[in-house]
Amino acid sequence: MDTGKKGIRIRLEPQDEYMHPLEEAVNFNESMYSNIFVPSTKPFGGWFRVGNRANEKYAEMSCCLYLPDGRVGFMYKKPEISNNHALDAGGMKFEVIEPFKHLKVTYQGKLCLMKNPHDMADPKKAFTENPMVQCEVDIDYTGASPMYGGEPVNVDGSRIQEKAEEAFARGHYEQHLTGKGKFRIGDETFDIIDGYGLRDHSWGPRFWQNIYWYRWLPMNFSKDFAMMVSIITMASGEQRVGGMVLRDNEYLNIKEASVKSQYDEKDYQTEFKVWAKTDEREYHIDGKVLSLIPLRNRRQNPDGQWMNTRITEAMTQYKCDGLVGYGMSEFLDQIVDGKPVGETFS
Repeated sequence: MDTGKKGIRIRLEPQDEYMHPLEEAVNFNESMYSNIFVPSTKPFGGWFRVGNRANEKYAEMSCCLYLPDGRVGFMYKKPEISNNHALDAGGMKFEVIEPFKHLKVTYQGKLCLMKNPHDMADPKKAFTENPMVQCEVDIDYTGASPMYGGEPVNVDGSRIQEKAEEAFARGHYEQHLTGKGKFRIGDETFDIIDGYGLRDHSWGPRFWQNIYWYRWLPMNFSKDFAMMVSIITMASGEQRVGGMVLRDNEYLNIKEASVKSQYDEKDYQTEFKVWAKTDEREYHIDGKVLSLIPLRNRRQNPDGQWMNTRITEAMTQYKCDGLVGYGMSEFLDQIVDGKPVGETFS
């Protein structure tokens, strides 16, 4: 794949589906993520992530399930790990059955089951005041599209040098999916017969604070029509806009995009309008949040100051071209003076 930058190309090979060599950077991260949603009059779904930070001796495991009645089950763990051999931590496991075609995700463990998912703005209180229930997740994913992304490398295939303290991901690819399986939460079972979702795989040095704000909007309308819109903004003001539209098993690159959002009194997104343009045409998409959970990541910089990152993860209904679809709206913002920095712009 040509990046449009002289001397740089995108490399993506079947072996990239598996684990990459552990680099020297202390903040090296290798992670897989997937989501899945079941379209219905009462949609439900969830997302799953394991991120290895082997040089820091721990993994990040997240499991989040959005139930049809508005409840959300969530668990986050930082289990100890000693290597980067597999994405298998905290009760969650990602298995590549066939590169680019078949992925399996399982989880066994507890979830904090919340009637009001906004409780997670205060994690200690949320985990103390809401019931913990046993959960099992078993999903088989099948690729519904080509692959999108990879690792930027020099033309000769050599690695591009980057500053670990400024990086977010050396390599990153995504793919729209179909899925089958089930969630079991306590004594309730939710069968997934025809689910739709998206997955990603990232590797390389990462600090969550290295992006000022982003809007990441993966959505599926059918197995033949799906999108991902991404707007990433750095503190310098540099912005990267991208994504893709899936049409008839072919990805069309998004060249321009914008998001205009409405927020509630807690600065959580509630509705938004998306405009995206490919070489083929323009798309106008309406997004409506159905259920949202606020998460956070904090890190102390070398000067001793705490940097606070908020990520609002929302199951979202999308409308485009007369069709209704479902997916996520993931809004990441650094919090400065108590406010999310991207709200003014998106």
